Amino acid sequence: MAANLAGLDTESRQMVIDTVGLLQKRLLTKEKILEYDQEEFFPEDVIREMLGPEIGFQLLFIPEEYGGMGGGARDTCAVVLELSKICLGISTAFFALQLGSDPILVGATEAQKEKWLGAIGNGDTLVAYAVTEPGAGSNLAALKTKADPVTDDSGNITGYKLNGSKQFISNGGYADLATVLANTPEGPAFFVVEKGMEGFVQGKGEQKHGIRASNTSPLSFTDVFVPADNLIGLVPGQGMKQANKVFGYTRLMVAAMALGAAQNAMEIVIAYAKERIQFGSPLSEKQGYTHKLIVPHAVRMEAAEAYMDEIAVRLDSGEEDLQVEGSIGKMFATESANRFADDAMQALGGYGYIREYEVEKIKRDVKITTIYEGTSEIQQSIISTFRWKTTRKTKGGYYNGIAEDMAAVETEEGDFGAQWIALSAKALNIVVNFVHENRLTRQQCLMFYLADMMASVEVAAALARKAKAVSDSTDPEAKKITAMSRIFASETAQLVAQNTMKIVNGSGILDEKTVSDLMQSINHSRLVRFYPGLIRDMDQVADILFGR
Repeated sequence: MAANLAGLDTESRQMVIDTVGLLQKRLLTKEKILEYDQEEFFPEDVIREMLGPEIGFQLLFIPEEYGGMGGGARDTCAVVLELSKICLGISTAFFALQLGSDPILVGATEAQKEKWLGAIGNGDTLVAYAVTEPGAGSNLAALKTKADPVTDDSGNITGYKLNGSKQFISNGGYADLATVLANTPEGPAFFVVEKGMEGFVQGKGEQKHGIRASNTSPLSFTDVFVPADNLIGLVPGQGMKQANKVFGYTRLMVAAMALGAAQNAMEIVIAYAKERIQFGSPLSEKQGYTHKLIVPHAVRMEAAEAYMDEIAVRLDSGEEDLQVEGSIGKMFATESANRFADDAMQALGGYGYIREYEVEKIKRDVKITTIYEGTSEIQQSIISTFRWKTTRKTKGGYYNGIAEDMAAVETEEGDFGAQWIALSAKALNIVVNFVHENRLTRQQCLMFYLADMMASVEVAAALARKAKAVSDSTDPEAKKITAMSRIFASETAQLVAQNTMKIVNGSGILDEKTVSDLMQSINHSRLVRFYPGLIRDMDQVADILFGR
């Protein structure tokens, strides 16, 4: 199967990752990163050097036929994750370049790809993705920027005049070109707008809570004439289709960014806990510290990475229309990373509030990952709506399929907690149908509860499959992942049980017998039980994490 996957071979991918490490030593030292953050400075020279002929990071996502390396989703996830360990602001600049290139990659003509991807590949072109607007945010349907056709005397369209504004545009103040979404008479379309075009104003950078090493600027367009050849794909009205085509991919990249930042925080906290002596022993030996502040987050991050890896493989195998999977990956990873960043500050005590120890910066930085490329609430809406419809369309087959898969995992290979995931998937199926039949889908809050259950079940299944895949290894990492799979399976069962109660009781329209019957049908009393050995598994994970 691996031979059929798009992207680099393992050795080439590792070479790029190693280059990130060299970049950190030479250009992106801890001192430099803290300086950029304090001064809110966008290091344009460093970013351009990263794209220059000696490094050429942008070649990773450019297809080989246009002079790039032809990397796939797995490659980009891995490199973005490593960059994000260094600084989320820096990785945001790189991600924005890739994001801005996506409309060209998926929608441009061959001639357009050769022109613009060639320029990006040469390393002298910073790119911005200009979609978000001041009054629209994540709602692309509220797009107001207009592109009015300009015709010659014969009625042929020679170009378009753009009018409108964009907000929160990464790289916006420095971009050499921007891919801009605007409304044509036929519907939204992407245009390439180049720096210096008359009427195109790249605004002053915003002062931000985090990712202060990145540039975020407003863009404005006043009668900007864009030649017809700059309409991506040369056919108007294809913009939304082009944008939706890459959401599964781009949102997965945001998940990688969040995980990279969180993994950096984890390394800092673990090193500190080994050295910090409190009441006669290191913090790393105290359950109150490890089991509350570290292990649960390490488990969720491992689960998020397992899910991200699975979806990246599916993308590299040629699957399309993975928008829901992208939403699950982004929401789960970014929310998990944000929660951990908060506890990482707590884990360092007073030092967590000090700039030198970095975690306060990571906390400020990682919050944005829960917002851009669609807020967590947007992702919850996507997940719950689409999975509800899939459940109904398949007559329960979708989540029953996950339950059957988990039953096979448990009986064939051993205890990965898959029985809890199977139980949770079956319960989720019943609850989705219950919500539908009682017309509770109109309650957005209740749909959000469903979305959290759906995401947790699907992520837990990915971690169980990963645990199964490594179960034959004698590496301590395999034991850690297996224990983590059991821990997260139990957490998932608890979440399904709790959110079911929130849904049925929160609606306030159901009688006591109906509620009781539902609780019995989902086996609620079993879902809420912690599995035997939970603390033992947490001890084992802590032993491996802290090298005890």
